[in-house]
Amino acid sequence: MKNNLRTCLAALLLCVLLLPGLSTAKSDNPSQIDVSRNNLIGYMLSKQLPVMHFSDKVMDDDLAFAAFDLYLKQLDYQKRFLLQSDVDKLSILAPGIDTNLLNGTIILPEVGCKLLNTRIGEVEKITKELLDRGFDYNRDEKYETDPEKLKYATSLSDLSERWRRTLKGQIISRYLDLVEEQQNEQKKKEGVEVEKKKSEKELWAEAEEKIAKRNRNFFNRLRQETKQDHYDRFFNAVARAFDPHTNYMPPANKEDFDIHMRGSLEGIGALLREEDGYIKVVSIIPGSASFRQGRLHAEDIILEVGQGDKEAVEITDMRLRDAVRLIRGPKGSEVRLTIKRPDGAKEMIPIQRDVVQIEETFVKSTLLEGSGGEKIGYVMIPSFYRDFEKTRNGSNARNSTDDTRIAIEGLKKQGISGLILDLRNDGGGSLMDAVDTTGLFIKFGPVVQVKNSYGNKRVLSDDDTSITWDGPLLVLVNQFSASASEILAAALQDYGRAVIVGGAHTHGKGTVQTLLNMNDNIPLLHLRRYEDLGALKVTIQKFYRVNGGSTQYKGVEPDIVLPSLFQHLKSGEQYLDNSLPWDQVEPVPYEKSGLASFDVDALLVKSQKRVANDDGLQAIADEAAKASERAKQTSISLKFSDMKNKREEARVAREKIGAHYLKYREEQDANHGNVAGSRSDPEKDKERWKEEVKEDPYIVESLHILAGI
Repeated sequence: MKNNLRTCLAALLLCVLLLPGLSTAKSDNPSQIDVSRNNLIGYMLSKQLPVMHFSDKVMDDDLAFAAFDLYLKQLDYQKRFLLQSDVDKLSILAPGIDTNLLNGTIILPEVGCKLLNTRIGEVEKITKELLDRGFDYNRDEKYETDPEKLKYATSLSDLSERWRRTLKGQIISRYLDLVEEQQNEQKKKEGVEVEKKKSEKELWAEAEEKIAKRNRNFFNRLRQETKQDHYDRFFNAVARAFDPHTNYMPPANKEDFDIHMRGSLEGIGALLREEDGYIKVVSIIPGSASFRQGRLHAEDIILEVGQGDKEAVEITDMRLRDAVRLIRGPKGSEVRLTIKRPDGAKEMIPIQRDVVQIEETFVKSTLLEGSGGEKIGYVMIPSFYRDFEKTRNGSNARNSTDDTRIAIEGLKKQGISGLILDLRNDGGGSLMDAVDTTGLFIKFGPVVQVKNSYGNKRVLSDDDTSITWDGPLLVLVNQFSASASEILAAALQDYGRAVIVGGAHTHGKGTVQTLLNMNDNIPLLHLRRYEDLGALKVTIQKFYRVNGGSTQYKGVEPDIVLPSLFQHLKSGEQYLDNSLPWDQVEPVPYEKSGLASFDVDALLVKSQKRVANDDGLQAIADEAAKASERAKQTSISLKFSDMKNKREEARVAREKIGAHYLKYREEQDANHGNVAGSRSDPEKDKERWKEEVKEDPYIVESLHILAGI
């Protein structure tokens, strides 16, 4: 049916002229939105998405309500502006979203924009009055930090009370920051004449002024939001109602395009996304400044950005491209990120901007000693990379498969009896290399099935009968192993070729997207009638294992699960709004490997006994339990003494972690001990890395597991 729909798509778009509200007139006033252009975009989304998207979703009431929920989240996720009465007004429009799109009429963003701007003006006045009035910092009261647990305010007085507590908490937090900064400055200049120490009264006054200034800047930024921004976010909500990886991307310059396509931030090397009004870290680029510094991690939320002697800027509710402009900067300069951990803990992280060190992104290997004195090879694949430009030109392109093969051959010459393949924090990359790397460990056969939105399947196979390593094999994964790394781990698990070890599950990213230029789908009659319509990133394919199960949603479930600092996190495809479900197709014929048979149940029992007595892994398990409890405690005290004590507890906990098992933290698995500071001696760094790999408790346990294979 989809094939027929696709055939009819052009014909449907030819009818655009006949639809109400889709005139070809173009606004002469650049400050005004082009209503007919927006109506056309909405109409095209309603026609293209059901046809192109992998799922069988149609433009109906279910999808309309899903789009409305996403729209409402991006409009006021933290519930700081809208009243319940406003939400009720907007909710009336929810059932008509699908019909309005199909009819070429857009209503919701217009109403939402007007309501929000009215409330922003009222709240700005309220906050000024609150700041002028002052606060009782010793008053015993609490504040709920989790928006999901908050209801919308029922009145302006209710909203005023919510902001009073918010501002009070911000000022106390800023005061404590200033106290710490002054103490640190005193320590740095110990024995040297320094400026007179500021009194408590002066520090409180400074904290209040800084929060007042930040507040003014915050509202100034909100006023710069255009009506077109509201429309674009509405269109994106409609797209994301199909699945979290389907997006509408408005016209933008090259910088914005790069952000959407790669999420790459020059300077610190983090992949970010805009989610429910927050800027969230998706992953850290191997070899980048953040990678080497080691304190910024996936799932962290960036709350503020500061640099030089300037006051930090709050980036909550800021557009991604605007946040990127603040974070980017010249090599060698420092940016200060105030982040919130998934467990609610806050931390300020200074990062020195730098370029990606290419060598850190490539496959790395070393020789380890097994629990019985045997030689074990270790190979880490940070990502599945390939120089596609050289590949297209027929040149010899560097790729992760060849590098992995070379690393294994080098280890074999040293007489290894087992091999550890580390895919932790590997976010994927080249599908070709996921298939080819699998082929290094199996004789031949299918590796992954790919199904498109029309139900057609193709099987990607390893056709090379040569095997690089046919001995005992263990694969390490975690929650941030995604896409191509999941394909490799799943195939080796299905073939019985390796024992998979790690957290409860991998990320579960089992879909493929393509980018569609919306301007290419307009009939010739319209080519020069409208400005750029933007682009659409659409999920068009899904991965399936050779056993028929999808890698989507569930990810890969390890044979042996080890304690993880992230085990309490709602991280992965199964926690994203509207993610595609797990399903299965017919398996393809394949022969299980007889090269390395092992009893998984026996290995699991022995591993569990060792883990119970391993100090490093138990330290991780204990901290994970504490983090889980902290994550549940979202209501915080706003009494000054309580906040001060909480800050001190967090400081002591950080020092404890640093003293006892910072090197064991799972967030460091990808760089295995890279610490803050520059690396000037590559050879010393390489030797340091090799030593730190040996101390990683996950690798130590992997050596024990391999001994039983």
